[in-house]
Parts: sequence; structure tokens; C-alpha cells
Amino acid sequence: MTTAAPEQVPSRRRARQAFAAAAGLVPFGIYTVLFLGVPVVAVVVSAFRSPSGGWTLHNVWIASHGIYAHGFVMTIEMALLTSVGPGIAGLVVAHAVLTSRGRILRRVSTASGVFAQFGGVPLAFLFIATLGSTGLLTGWLKAAGFDPYDHGFDLYTFFGVSIVYTYFQLPLMVLIITPALEGLRPAWREAASGLGARSWEYWRYVGGPVLLPSFLGGVLLLFGSALSAYATAQALTSGSIPLTAIQIGSFLNGNVIPGEQNVGKALGVGLILVIGVAMVFYSMLQKRASRWLQ
Repeated sequence: MTTAAPEQVPSRRRARQAFAAAAGLVPFGIYTVLFLGVPVVAVVVSAFRSPSGGWTLHNVWIASHGIYAHGFVMTIEMALLTSVGPGIAGLVVAHAVLTSRGRILRRVSTASGVFAQFGGVPLAFLFIATLGSTGLLTGWLKAAGFDPYDHGFDLYTFFGVSIVYTYFQLPLMVLIITPALEGLRPAWREAASGLGARSWEYWRYVGGPVLLPSFLGGVLLLFGSALSAYATAQALTSGSIPLTAIQIGSFLNGNVIPGEQNVGKALGVGLILVIGVAMVFYSMLQKRASRWLQ
């Protein structure tokens, strides 16, 4: 009977721990491959296939010209508008909540979790019933002598959809940026105050640079969320605004021209590339932020 050498016991223990850690990732890996990897590969392959089954760049050419190119521009503009503005507002709200030090913190966090997940057709109906041309709030304003639709407001336009997106983008930013704000150590502010720094100087030289990667990462997440949003805009506008997600939905519903069945897949590849670039930058920013907020 042989006995393992003492130096072999720690190595075996480390091997078992590494195997257990890897085994825990197997379910997630399977899920990722089946529900993310396989669909992405299928979309990319189909984007370069003709209806006859041959390889072609025709789908990509169509997807990058005309109304589809305009759709990409409008989608990116919408994503930028509804990520930067709500991102800044969410940072302000999260900071105000954290400095309140009361029950409001838990209430705002809970409400933000609910509002951030509220979207799609129900959210569109909520705004139509409230701010639509015959909505409740619109009716109150008309009774008070002010009709917003006579002064340029229209819920069913680009600007109106941006307002609706802000409804779930702002609380989402509150959820994202709150942990980063909590990671700012009080000792840093005390040290800055002890050295004679004013409040704005603390944020300029200490808090701001530490928080900036997390803030930019949060804005990128909002950008990706707005870029891929579909149901809310579709329910509000019925496709009158040429957003790329709505155009892809039109292809999936069978509204295609003969010979262009796979153009929707090419549009999907375009969105995948844009979101992929955004996620690469987000990962880089998160690594930079983790150096300070551990």
C-alpha cells in the first residue's frame, strides 16, 4: 500500500477545487452556447446566404444602404440620446439617495428595480393612456388651457419614444451606478478635506476619476439596452420610425421582398457588431474601475 507524498496532497486539493469551480460553470456554458452562441452563428451564416443557398454579399449591401442605413443612424441616435441623458440623471439621483441615509434608499432601490424591468407593450399602453392625444394627463392640460400637441409635442415621434425609453433607462442607471457610489470610501473624502480640498476639488481629482469608468460603463449598458429595444417603439409607432429593431421584426413577420429574405439577418449582424464593440469597451472600463472599488 502506497501513501501519497505530503507535497502531493495540496496539489491534489487544488486540482479538486479547480475541477469543482469548472464544473460549476458547465450549466452556464451550456446555456450560453445553446441560447447565445448557436443563434448568433445561425444569424451570421444566414446573412451571407442567398435564397438559393449560395454565398453572397448582397444582403449586407442592401442592409447598409437606403432606408436600412437610415435606420441604423436613427437607432444609434436614439440609443445615444436615451443613454447619456438618463445616465447623468441616474447618477445624480443615485448620489442624492445615498447621501439621504434614510429609508428612502431602500424604497428608491426597490422602485428602480421595478421600473427598470417595466417595458414592452404595457409601457407603451401606459404612456398612450397618459400622454397620448386623448390621454388622461393630456386631457387635464387641455382643460387647463394648454394643449401640448398644439405646441410641438407628439408621443408617437422620435422625441416621444425617447421620453418613453427614459422611463426605464433612468432607474436602470440608478441600479448600475449605486454600487460604484457605495465603493467610494469615506476615508478618501476625509483625507481630501484634511488636505484643504473643497467639495468640487474632491470630485475633480479623487471621486470623479475613480467613478468615471463605472459611469461610462453604465452609459454603455444603457446604450446597448436602447439599441436592442423593440416592443415599446413598435407598439407606440407601428413602425413609422425606421429603427433597426423594428425593421428586423418586419422581416421576421414575413414582410419581405422576394430575394431579400436574409436582409433581416444582415441587419441583425450589424446590431451584433455595434453591441459587441460597446461590450468590449464596457469590459475594459469595468476592469479599470475594479482596481479602485474593491
